[in-house]
Amino acid sequence: MSYIETSSKEKGKNINLFYEDYGEGKPVILIHGWPLSHRMWEYQVNEIVEAGFRCIAYDRRGFGDSDKPWTNYDYDSLAQDLNDIITNLGLSEVTIVGFSMGGGEVARYIGKYGTANLSKAALISAVPPLMLKTDDNPEGLEQEVFDGFKKEIRKDRPAFLQGFGKQFVNFEKVGDRISQEMADYYWSIACKASPNATLECIDSFGQTDFREDLKKFDIPTLVVHGDADQIVPIEISGKKSADIIANSDYHVIEEAPHGLILTHTAEFNKILLDFLKS
Repeated sequence: MSYIETSSKEKGKNINLFYEDYGEGKPVILIHGWPLSHRMWEYQVNEIVEAGFRCIAYDRRGFGDSDKPWTNYDYDSLAQDLNDIITNLGLSEVTIVGFSMGGGEVARYIGKYGTANLSKAALISAVPPLMLKTDDNPEGLEQEVFDGFKKEIRKDRPAFLQGFGKQFVNFEKVGDRISQEMADYYWSIACKASPNATLECIDSFGQTDFREDLKKFDIPTLVVHGDADQIVPIEISGKKSADIIANSDYHVIEEAPHGLILTHTAEFNKILLDFLKS
């Protein structure tokens, strides 16, 4: 198993992140959604490698096989972790691909560290620019939505994650696009996450404002969203991000849910690979 020792510490020890690294060529880093791990990218990794790219997928702190510190799940800390990965592996001309919460790492990384080591970026079903309803973001979600998540997780985390997983893929509506076994597998991935990290990240993806970060994007950026996303509605996320980012390539996948990489795999993979090759 491969780990990167980050510059962050808890109780005097550096926090280690698990990662997998396959293939050769220009590097592509895949950043997973909440509350999953790098394993969510199973049906993208092979195609990226076979297309001639180096594919790196890692587990966010608190999730999967990475260390699970108690604190520092804010996006500045998460972007620092991403920077440590790029730095420690000596990467350049990188494409960073963030799904859902992972899109926040993409945005904050560029906002904080710039694009000197990047060639492209991608936001997939991603949370930027701002999920929370505020006076200057009236279309956002009420704080009660995120408070409800935390309440249900504290009450019965496995039950919450099962229900969230069904909404993640619009399970009752997508027919044979995803099996019960696949849904169960992704539930098991989510259950492996640190309970406290699962809670802490809700405030991070629910409240963080990425609007100023998105204005700093100066590289080609792919934005993909499903118009049936019940988790991160397209009107407050993908559409707005595409409008803010100067050089964006915006794709809407019709009738696709939040977890479109699972339910609309062929459509999504073609969009992503076309973008990587362009």
